Amino acid sequence: MLANPNSTLRELIVKDTQTAASALGLTVEILDAGSDDDIDALFKRLGEEKQVQAMLITNDPFFIGRRERLAALAARYALPSIYPFREMAEAGGLLSYGPSLASRDRQAALYVARILKGESPADLPVVQVNKFELVINQKVAKALGLSFPNSMQLLADEVIE
Repeated sequence: MLANPNSTLRELIVKDTQTAASALGLTVEILDAGSDDDIDALFKRLGEEKQVQAMLITNDPFFIGRRERLAALAARYALPSIYPFREMAEAGGLLSYGPSLASRDRQAALYVARILKGESPADLPVVQVNKFELVINQKVAKALGLSFPNSMQLLADEVIE
């Protein structure tokens, strides 16, 4: 799992991921990258070692802003990578599963409108994202020599051909 050592949420994300992996009998190696040079060096090392089977990219803003770079490096080193947002699969990532940023942004806009109409922010209920999206990038899968079962493709919100 690729994590940002500069993130205040790193420890929580790492703990939750390791707990989930343990329950599934999986092992997760945490790899830190907090700069562009760190990302480049990490992917180069992983490409040379060829021991990592897949990579999970955390939902850190640092990585979201570098989605094209991450997708290009994953492709260069033939490393199947899973991302937290649709936008990352659209940028060339293999697969994404996570909350819809568009849905989240619409909800935020509704809150802003309510506040501008005079409602107190303290009176507004806490709303969590309830729409999660699965996006499969079939072009990337083919380039990596991978395939997804038809049942998974049918469950996907989008399959990029």
